Amino acid sequence: MRTKTYVITGATSGIGAGLIKELAEDNVIFAGYRNQAKAEELSSLGVFPFYIDYAKPETILPAINSIKSKCTKIDTLVNIAGCVVAGPVEKIEMSEIRRQFDVNVFGHLEFTKGLLDILTGGKIINVSSMASYGIFPYISPYCASKKCLDMFFNSLLIENKKNIQVVSIKPGVIATPLWGKSIEENAKYLNSCSDYEREMDFLINNAKKNETSGLSADEVVKVIMKADRAKKPKLSYTVGRDAFAASLISLLPQELLNNIIKLGIKIRMKKSG
Repeated sequence: MRTKTYVITGATSGIGAGLIKELAEDNVIFAGYRNQAKAEELSSLGVFPFYIDYAKPETILPAINSIKSKCTKIDTLVNIAGCVVAGPVEKIEMSEIRRQFDVNVFGHLEFTKGLLDILTGGKIINVSSMASYGIFPYISPYCASKKCLDMFFNSLLIENKKNIQVVSIKPGVIATPLWGKSIEENAKYLNSCSDYEREMDFLINNAKKNETSGLSADEVVKVIMKADRAKKPKLSYTVGRDAFAASLISLLPQELLNNIIKLGIKIRMKKSG
């Protein structure tokens, strides 16, 4: 198998870190990091680290230029970087909702657009989420951003004249540090949200549980590798039973779906005490 060139964002933990371990030995990898302390660690793995933080749009163009200064062809771009903004819609500040879309949508778009001229004939693999099916309350910014990401990139697939394939990977609950990070980043809403205290306590406890009890990130890595190796990959891959269930449930009429979700929340909160 020939050496390929990959660009991977969100490369320092979870799915991204697992993907680098799978690919680093035989391929050229450009690995995006946000935490400056991770640069040396990435270099030790034999990859080319580049700094990018989608919450700071001014870092995107330098990242693009850094990659282009070192290569003229990318085989696969894997967009993994992301964050979760959580809380009731009425309580979340608009600046936080904008940050959600900057990180999960606009950052990916700008970064990808900047690399399209060296992606001809290649693949774009986005790590989306079962949240893109849009049926999870109290994380609506995250759900909407993932749905938006899928829609923009599906349009890119249809429109582009560079023979670029686009794939969406939709995992269910994955045991990654993203859950712990989301608790920290949303502390303002989760810890002091008047009228929603019980719901937010449930959200915190559920996130803590998911960080250790979710599906292994390696399972997502396997699916990414499968899509990357396929000559004609599927447009979308679900990973995990919960993601498959979400895809089916999302087909229900909206009113019925809403009633099921409300009932489910009541039952789960009652069980949690």
